[in-house]
Amino acid sequence: MAPFFRRIGGLKLDIIGLVASELKIKKEQVEATVSLLDEGATIPFIARYRKEKTGSLDETYIRDISERVGYLRTLEARKEEVIRLIGDKLTPEIEANIKEATTLQAVEDIYLPFRPKRRTRATIAREKGLEPLANIILEQMEDPLNHVEEFLSEEVETIDDALGGARDIVAEIVSEDFKTREWMRRITRRSAELEVNVVEKKKNLPEAKTYQNYFEFKIPLKNVAPHQVLAINRGEKEEFLTVKITVDSNSLIQSLKALWLKTDAPHTEQLELALADCYTRLLAPAIERDLRREMTEGGDKQAISVFQENLRHLLLQSPVRGKVVLGLDPGYRTGTKVAVVGSLGDLLATDTIYPHQPQNRWDESKAKLIELIKEYKVDLITIGNGTASRETEALASEIAQETDVAFAIVSEAGASVYSASEIAKEEFPDLDVSLRGAISIARRIQDPLSELVKIDPKSIGVGQYQHDVNQKELSEALDYVVESAVNHVGVELNTASWSLLQYVSGINKTIAQRIVAYTRTEGPIFLSIGNNPLSYSFINATYILQK
Repeated sequence: MAPFFRRIGGLKLDIIGLVASELKIKKEQVEATVSLLDEGATIPFIARYRKEKTGSLDETYIRDISERVGYLRTLEARKEEVIRLIGDKLTPEIEANIKEATTLQAVEDIYLPFRPKRRTRATIAREKGLEPLANIILEQMEDPLNHVEEFLSEEVETIDDALGGARDIVAEIVSEDFKTREWMRRITRRSAELEVNVVEKKKNLPEAKTYQNYFEFKIPLKNVAPHQVLAINRGEKEEFLTVKITVDSNSLIQSLKALWLKTDAPHTEQLELALADCYTRLLAPAIERDLRREMTEGGDKQAISVFQENLRHLLLQSPVRGKVVLGLDPGYRTGTKVAVVGSLGDLLATDTIYPHQPQNRWDESKAKLIELIKEYKVDLITIGNGTASRETEALASEIAQETDVAFAIVSEAGASVYSASEIAKEEFPDLDVSLRGAISIARRIQDPLSELVKIDPKSIGVGQYQHDVNQKELSEALDYVVESAVNHVGVELNTASWSLLQYVSGINKTIAQRIVAYTRTEGPIFLSIGNNPLSYSFINATYILQK
């Protein structure tokens, strides 16, 4: 999380105090944690090895501090940037509003009137000199009809043209008022409904059945579940569903009038027309986009949380150590790939058998596997759970009855990704890519953590909608889980792959690769405890870093 932290001069917000208050912990704990994160320390490292500085904060607290401080620093940086961008148009009131804003959305709402934009109807009306007439409409104290003729010209030929242009300016002013925008957003969020319908011409397509729960779906916006948001978004993206936010427009327009109409003002007719247009043409579409984005962000957050939890359980499965394993990657036409892996994860043998259609060489395949079992004293058979898994399980069942070797079904998710990866090529440069998957299937029961860290977490298949959520946030969240799991379990320094070592706190990819290269050429690194000196270990460590 260190990249989220950078020094920002002249901060107006007491970030440390605010976060401490929100998390109900001491300011000193937050300050120490932020200092460590700024220095580049990882969350697992701080939780395990800097307890004396943080007051024994656990990973959850440290991650919350990291995320919240990161957001608040981003908020402060954006405030400074917006103040700079507004420039000469900045008034004390606007500056105060920016400094008091507590969310990025609020800052963007304040900045909206000053943001460069394409030419709008209001822009064109201003170019025609109609802004003074718009101000008369907004003030509501004089009848615009008494002044409208003053604004007629070659570009503004009629009274209706003048009033219409002035109303366009008013509508844009109202729609860009940050207090109005937030108020209308809040009312809509509370009272709107999400309405989803099927695209009729695609209703009977087989692919549409995935979304049949949403063919005629209507629910209060505030009650939509995160998983429903993601399913609806995907259905909309694939053009099977139409989605809209419905609300009582008349009620919202009345709320807008209550904000802008002055009590007992004598001339409000033109303003009321402008407000109705403002809501229908400008505010409603903008608010719908904002709320859809909010819903999607909430759905992403929940889905990513599920991904994290599932991945953690998968990585922390109990290993089956000290066993020789025969891994089977099932297949039909191209055969079932076989790999025998020693108790330390070393490759002993590979082969390909064809027990299933179209070859149907069942007996030959069984005999070959039994031969391998006897030759290498195999303790366990693992079978990938993909294509032809059930048929291969039947084969393993027959073998188990004849050899007393147990078998297990394991997830093969990501095995093909590993097979074609740079890590696999480095481990087995002379081995056919199709056989590497069987090795992964065998190893992932011996030591799930060590094997699964070689695969992009998104390819392991631990959740739904992995391609629909924010990819950057998903990658960061899953990388954090892997890092946390590795540091929770620990590694065997002299046998771990660099892909595993790189997740150890304080070790990056380059150092991990140097460690592996060193142990392969120079022998193991010995770490001594007690009366034995550590100098040899320090010499080794210095040598690795210098290399």
